[in-house]
Formats: sequence, C-alpha cells, structure tokens
Amino acid sequence: MELSKEKTKRLNNATKFIIFLFIGLLGLIVVSLLYLKFGATTYSFKDIFDSIFNYNDEIDNLYFIREARMPRLIADIIVGASLSIAGAIMQGTTKNPMADSGIMGISQGSTLGVVMVVAFIPEAGRYEKMGMAALGAAVVTGLIYLIAIVGKGKITTDRMVLSGMAISTLLSSVSMAIILKNGLMNEMVRYTSGSSANTIWSDVYLALPFFLFGVIVAIIISRSLTVMNLGEDVSKGLGANTVVTKTLSTIIVLILSAVAVVIIGPVSYIGLMIPYIARYMVGTDYRFSLPICAIYGALFVSVVDLIAKIINPGLEFPIGLLITIVGVPFFIYTSRKQKGDQFNG
Repeated sequence: MELSKEKTKRLNNATKFIIFLFIGLLGLIVVSLLYLKFGATTYSFKDIFDSIFNYNDEIDNLYFIREARMPRLIADIIVGASLSIAGAIMQGTTKNPMADSGIMGISQGSTLGVVMVVAFIPEAGRYEKMGMAALGAAVVTGLIYLIAIVGKGKITTDRMVLSGMAISTLLSSVSMAIILKNGLMNEMVRYTSGSSANTIWSDVYLALPFFLFGVIVAIIISRSLTVMNLGEDVSKGLGANTVVTKTLSTIIVLILSAVAVVIIGPVSYIGLMIPYIARYMVGTDYRFSLPICAIYGALFVSVVDLIAKIINPGLEFPIGLLITIVGVPFFIYTSRKQKGDQFNG
C-alpha cells in the first residue's frame, strides 16, 4: 500500500512538473517579448522579430534591440536560473530551508572579490573577475561553516543563517570602504545594488559556459541530491557517494553564485524564494525541482527587471533593490513557517 501511494505521488509530481514547466516556458517567452519591446523607447514586435531573424546593424532600432536589450535579457535569465539552482542545492545539502547565496553572505564574498580586482588590478579582464568572485564565494562558504561549528552543540539552521548574515554585513562594509577609498563610487554604485543595465554580449559569452556547466552537472547529480534528502545514513545505505555529491554541489553553488555576481552584482533572496515555491509545485525530487527553479528563477528576474525599466524610463531602479522589497517579507514569512531546524523540503 505504501509503495503504491509513493508511486502515485511520483506520477502526480511528474504530471505537475510537465504542466508547470510548460506554463513557465510560455511565461518566459511572453515576458521576453515584452522585455524587448518596452523601456526608455518602445519598439514594435516587427522590430523585435527582425532583430532576431532579419538583422541589419545599419537600422538603429534593430541594432539597439540586438546589442542592448538582448544581452541584458539573457543576463537576467542566466542570473535568475543560477541563483535559484544554487539556492535549491544549498537548501538540500545543508538541510537549511533559509539558505541563499545572498542571505548567507556568499554573494557578498564574490562581490568583494570583484571589487578588489577593480580597485587593485584595474587592467584585469573578466576572467580574472570571475576567478576572484569564485574564490571569494569559497572563502565565505568556509567561514560560514567554521563560525557555525565553533562552540557547543550541533550546526543548526539558525546558527548558519546568523553566521552568514553577519559575514554578509561585514563584507559589504569592507567592499564599500574599498570603493570609497579608491574613488570607485560612480563606477560601482549600480553594480553593488544589483543591475544588469550595462551588460554587453561579452559578459554573456563569458558567463554562458560556466552557467551551462553548473546546470548540466546539477541535473546529472539531481537524483543523488534527492537521495541525500533522506538522510546521511539512508543515502549511504542506498549506495550513494555522499562525499562526491556534496563536493560537486559545493562547486556548483560557487560557480553559479560567481556567475551571477560578475554579471549583475550581489542579489539576495532569489535562491530562497524560487526553490521554496518550486517545492510546492513539484515536490522535493530534484529531477523535477531543479528545472522548475531554473525556469521560474529566470522568469522572476526578467519580470523584475522589466518593471525596473518601465517604472521610470531612462532612470531605472537597480533590480537588487526591487527584489529585496519582495524578498524581505518572504524571508520573514518563511522563517515563521519553519518548525525548529527541520528542513521541510
């Protein structure tokens, strides 16, 4: 009877996965068209289609859509998918439903790495920024665990979140001090607030291979991540190599967090909100939840950036601020829903 119920549940989740995946993809297509159409200047749908299928760089409208709006849209998609997948993996591997690369300070570690490169190695290119962003994320991840295990008792959800938030505040202050000391305020203020406004194709070309690598590896280990949710002992009993899974998971989180920070700057709460919603949509099977996280994370960031463009055309809001306005109430709601340290994925 129990096996029958479990099989029925998996079938229901698979059906819901197909439905929500279709809705998400359709929504992303619609939002993408609206994103390319609206902004400081409104373009026709004909211009949009011509910029894709009949491009002529001598036509101003087509050139602006192709060279300004398209890379920015793709950047939003990459960032939304990256942070959502990273958040889902962090929540699963740490059994911490509040885990998010922004809240836990990982994004601020990456940001500090980028700020240091800009301030002290101004001739450095984008690959150097990516490397320092990943290094900063790795250092912060180690610090979170180190601080969380110091003292008596086990590593708890509350301890990890508080450790991450403290580190995030500290690194944010250090980043701002370096920016002010080196006269980089005008150059870095939009970046540190989270904005894709200055994204160009070279940013996309740099990020895309790392993004695809992170997503593909995440999908490959998705079954192992699901098994790990059953607990360490059960996972080992089922033959899962938990050490390899955790190592790959950490690498994925670091890469995807670094990709997002290099493109758009530090953005919090995406990795908290989207995985939480995805679990309600399709359950805790990572084979279903990771693709849903990717699609709806991309959709969410694209919608927020579209709103940022049309609230005050020409003088845009950094999307990091808009996401925070939504994310803080969600964080409070989620924290009140948790029972102790239980992971309710």
